[in-house]
Amino acid sequence: MCKMAWWLAPAAAWIGLVGLADRAATQNSAAEAQAPNTVIITLGTRGGPLPTKDRAQSSNLLVVNGTLYLIDAGDGVTRRIVQAGYDFLKVGKVFITHPHSDHTNGLATLLASEWEYQRREPIDVYGGGVEAHGHDVVPGVVYQDANVKVTAAENTHFHFAQGSPPYGKYRSYSYRFETPSRVVVFTGDTGPSSAVTELAKGADVLVTEVGLPSDVIELFKRNGVWQSKTPSEQEGFVRHMEEEHVTPDAVGEMAAKAGVKTIVLTHLGPTVDPDDNYQRYVDGMKKIFSGPIVAAKDLMRF
Repeated sequence: MCKMAWWLAPAAAWIGLVGLADRAATQNSAAEAQAPNTVIITLGTRGGPLPTKDRAQSSNLLVVNGTLYLIDAGDGVTRRIVQAGYDFLKVGKVFITHPHSDHTNGLATLLASEWEYQRREPIDVYGGGVEAHGHDVVPGVVYQDANVKVTAAENTHFHFAQGSPPYGKYRSYSYRFETPSRVVVFTGDTGPSSAVTELAKGADVLVTEVGLPSDVIELFKRNGVWQSKTPSEQEGFVRHMEEEHVTPDAVGEMAAKAGVKTIVLTHLGPTVDPDDNYQRYVDGMKKIFSGPIVAAKDLMRF
């Protein structure tokens, strides 16, 4: 396989990258040797396109018997895989929930890095509206191997008006991974959804987005964005946040109805507090859901 123009990079930088890849492979072997059969790593926990200092964009890594499965690939995903102690070259199955930039911006970097380091096996990308050597997704079982059975359900994040240009063209999915030891559901972005609730029935872990419209609106008011919107635009934004995303209460109700054991909150949106720990989301949900709830940070393991 031929190399790209990266050959023109200084030799020291190239050697440093090779060393980084070698160290990641060593760390990966050690991590896999000590890990239980199923591990979840929240690689990136920021929702939306705004860069922040402590959180990469949406991405999760599921490791089952040493095999890596990537769910979403927001900006920074390749670096986060290495920081988690795994070899990015071993990522061969990628599941994209929907084609918004905060879930896909890191995919090109990951694929280019794997090509640069001459991964020989094909990389399969599953998802709706993803332009790659990939697999379109429809509700139902979309992938199965010795480690996982992956089932998709279309959710309500893309709630386009009938007759509008994107209607019927773009779809958003949630995924259920059944492993030999655990069942893990990744909602991606979604509004309240009976299909997602059904998908999550009996799951050991629900990895879900969450947010409050009031948090984002308050931030918009402080930076002047809200005032620049027309009344109809403001109304449309509130409707989007309420119908195409889920609040803490909605998550708690969905998880309780589905009989989920543990909730992991991710895709956490920007607020007026740059160091927000989102504990108030957890506290509010405890009134509805009795199981463990964690507001995730990048590189947490479950």
